[in-house]
Amino acid sequence: MNETVSANPMLGSLIFALGGLAGAVFAVPFRKVKGWAYESYWFIYAIVGLIVFPAALAFATVPDLCGVIAKTPTSTLLGCAGYGALWGVGGLTWGLMIRYLGVGLGLAIGCGLCSATGTLIPPILQGKAGDLVKDSAALITLGGVALSLVGIVFVGLAGKSKEAELPEEEKKKAVAEFNFKKGIVVACISGVFSGCMNFGLQNGWWTDASGAKCSMEALAKAVNTGDWWVGMPVLIVVLWGGFLVNLCWCFYMNAKNKTFGDYAKAASPAGLGVIFWSGLAGVIWACQFAFLKIGEPLCGDMAYVGFAILMGASVLFSSLLGVFLGEWKGTGGKTRGLLVTGLLILAASIVVTAVAKM
Repeated sequence: MNETVSANPMLGSLIFALGGLAGAVFAVPFRKVKGWAYESYWFIYAIVGLIVFPAALAFATVPDLCGVIAKTPTSTLLGCAGYGALWGVGGLTWGLMIRYLGVGLGLAIGCGLCSATGTLIPPILQGKAGDLVKDSAALITLGGVALSLVGIVFVGLAGKSKEAELPEEEKKKAVAEFNFKKGIVVACISGVFSGCMNFGLQNGWWTDASGAKCSMEALAKAVNTGDWWVGMPVLIVVLWGGFLVNLCWCFYMNAKNKTFGDYAKAASPAGLGVIFWSGLAGVIWACQFAFLKIGEPLCGDMAYVGFAILMGASVLFSSLLGVFLGEWKGTGGKTRGLLVTGLLILAASIVVTAVAKM
């Protein structure tokens, strides 16, 4: 099981892009959910996507997962989980963002902000700010991130144009609760806080008494874990923090809205359907960050840019999905032109960031 992978930035970029595809489509199963309050089916999504599936994957791929976690300093575990909790705040508003803006526009703006913060800030927090401009590869990477933000601006302008030209009834056909102003506020909060996911994923290291740098990934490798899977321990710890925030929020809303009764429907045919579709959304969502950690060993010391590729791909695929779902139907030439321009720039940003690691 202790397979070693050689550096292969292009394959790593492809794996990151597959993660972005998972991030783009994870919310689609929610469209099948009927009869449960938002907070109730979101809890099912959270327990499957943040606890059950990641834990099953980690136990299946890391021979001594519990030992790896036990040998990790408490401060490191709390740091990773703490960043996960901050991500949890962003994750909660992620669903609201989609409700107000739709899959295409919502994920485009949220992922763009998430990409910028999640890619650029971790090196700074680790005292490696110089790495962002240390050579031509790093500068090209910054250019890719900048392109991504420009693409997001164009997609956002397309959304604003869409709001101005479509009558209210047309907006509601594609996105029942479309509200551009509320959606933008929620997207900004969600995007910035969601970037904390990568803060946590890049934070699973510490310095021992001798001054040597240690990491959860090195511990995983030491117990005969293959290179593909050494990132699984830190992933599940980060998700623990995210789950705690989601748990508290869901139960609070259940109490406030008197919707605990939804869970009593779980054994009914309709309830099983809700569990299936919400759980499927959780599995698909978790796959994006599993792919992120799987692809990192292929990219060496430039692995941190995988987050930018993943988020950029998620923006691109989610925008295309929005087109497929009819969220841009009935818009005029100006709006579609802005959207196409944004998508082309986003596609270019993914290529530029991938080429930077070559």
